[in-house]
Amino acid sequence: MERPYFPVAAPVLAGREKQYVLDCLDSNWISSRGQYIERFEKAFAEFCGVKHAVSCTNGTVAIHLALLALGIGPGDEVIVPTLTFVATANAVKYVGGTPVLIDCEDQTWNMDPAQIEAKITPKTKAIIVVHLYGHAVDMDAIMAIAKRHNLYVVEDAAEATGATYRGRVVGSMGEISTFSFFGNKVITTGEGGMVTTNDPKLAAVVHQLKEQGMDPSHRYWFPVVGYNYRMTNIAAAIGLAQVEMIEWHMSRRIEIAHWYQEDLKQVAGVSWQVVQPWARHVYQFFSVVVDPALGLDRKAIIAHLHSRGVEGRPVVYPMHVLPPFVELAKGQSFPVADRISQHGINLPTSALLSRDDVRYISGCLAESIAATAGR
Repeated sequence: MERPYFPVAAPVLAGREKQYVLDCLDSNWISSRGQYIERFEKAFAEFCGVKHAVSCTNGTVAIHLALLALGIGPGDEVIVPTLTFVATANAVKYVGGTPVLIDCEDQTWNMDPAQIEAKITPKTKAIIVVHLYGHAVDMDAIMAIAKRHNLYVVEDAAEATGATYRGRVVGSMGEISTFSFFGNKVITTGEGGMVTTNDPKLAAVVHQLKEQGMDPSHRYWFPVVGYNYRMTNIAAAIGLAQVEMIEWHMSRRIEIAHWYQEDLKQVAGVSWQVVQPWARHVYQFFSVVVDPALGLDRKAIIAHLHSRGVEGRPVVYPMHVLPPFVELAKGQSFPVADRISQHGINLPTSALLSRDDVRYISGCLAESIAATAGR
């Protein structure tokens, strides 16, 4: 019998996605107009507890729009975590800004608030927090720093739809927030993004910019340079169906993470994000770090997993080692991010996984570590 293959991520279309997409096809509303765009935006805003949600083509675009709406531009500095997907820092570059890199906390892997104030200068205009892999950042600490220094806070919640901080849903606490709906996220539209805010002026600017800069009250009049960053009605239809089942998507990921923790607690040298008592972690991925003291080759571990039908992916490279940003980090050290990025592995975290699947994957990881250690 052919061995099953377990990818790190796989979209789960378990609701009305097909029904809504067929409705788009039957009605011929397949482009960037149609009822599902407004319905998705409204449902998503209600879920996040915000007044405004503006859809767009992807999560990177969402950050770009958020920074433009805040007026971030050339010469401005924006504080970002070094341990993040490159889109966060890239978007700062798009507007001509300079990313200022911060190391992460040992337990949550998120930006360390204690390191921020030392890097604030007169040029600093904003802080982008990233709720890494689905665990919320310590937002009270961040918001207090931002208030003291009159800085904007942008929440990059691309990996954390539905995560909470002290009962508040991420994407509702900063001035403006961004989400991704790529296929490996908690909910998906295939490709897609969202900008959320409670500020009607920011929402209006984002909406205008994503529509090529068109004046909303004067069709085909373009008073500003804008972008074609619109989501399609078909993508929004999928998104609406996903939001309708978001509690199920989150609960499945949380359950799968708990199974991993049960199985891996007996495996020496393996650790993972420590969930804080004030957080609901929604686990875009369940990710582990293999203790550097073991001296194991991560590539060998991942290769061994692959031989058993299990995909493992390295944790993202931190910004301070990537060519476009390495000069920004000259003379600085980021020991926590280095440890996590060099020894971290993302494990399969699809909502389709069963208890037996997780038990098998966990066993393969333990076996891979033992086999690599025995070389």
